[in-house]
Amino acid sequence: RAGAEIKEIEPQLERLEAEMKILLLPKDPNDNRNIMLEIRAGTGGSEASIFAGDLLDVYRKYISAQGWQSTIIDSSPGDDGGYKNVVMEVKGDMVYSKMKWEAGVHRVQRVPATESQGRVHTSTATVAIMPECDEVDVNIDPKDIEISTMRSGGAGGQNVNKVETAVDLLHKPTGIRIKCTQERSQLKNKELAMKMLMSKLYDMENEKREMEERARRGSQVGTGGRSEKIRTYNWKDSRCSDHRIQQNYPLSQFLNGDIDPMISAMIMKDQEEKLQDLAQEAAAT
Repeated sequence: RAGAEIKEIEPQLERLEAEMKILLLPKDPNDNRNIMLEIRAGTGGSEASIFAGDLLDVYRKYISAQGWQSTIIDSSPGDDGGYKNVVMEVKGDMVYSKMKWEAGVHRVQRVPATESQGRVHTSTATVAIMPECDEVDVNIDPKDIEISTMRSGGAGGQNVNKVETAVDLLHKPTGIRIKCTQERSQLKNKELAMKMLMSKLYDMENEKREMEERARRGSQVGTGGRSEKIRTYNWKDSRCSDHRIQQNYPLSQFLNGDIDPMISAMIMKDQEEKLQDLAQEAAAT
């Protein structure tokens, strides 16, 4: 009887041991934070802006499926649709833990709607995922900031155009410039601009720390750099390729916002690397 029980339990032991090891892995302290998601059209002119708009649609579907909330904070529309640049605040449960794997350069290969000859173009858009933070995380010297106000222009009734509600903020040491026109009051736009600046500065610190950590680990999960090309979307072959894990997915799956399998694969690869790390450290002691 005892022998039979041992036979039953043994296979579970391995699984439980693996699960325990994963629980012991160092956690990313930012995993449970909300984020600022920024999509910037890269090379490719109008088509890059259209693609940036496509990426935003995908993330909106994913965010809504996760039960998270999102608000557009700032945007500058493309000439033929889409966005030259768009920033969205995303709030919910463990947002950064999943969305951080979307940071990097996304490349698209397709015949643009604006192309009359039927030629395939290659365009890019860069996604930045910045954990939301507060004054405790980032110390900003007021002397380093230059704020100017202007009229918002565009729709929004008389008030928006008569009163200088829009805010243009410059952080002198880094050259980061943030324009905020979304809110109806100058104070709210100032608050938003400061929030975005803090997230950007915090993200820069994070990137530096991550790069050092990855260099120490000899990490294979890409460089982790914000300028790393992470995926290619090929319309002709209906294929989405993730270069960090050398895996292909159906393009339709990505466009439907079903990106959980891609994110899970990245999390698994990251965990495997960290487990190898722990094993090597244990062997070295």
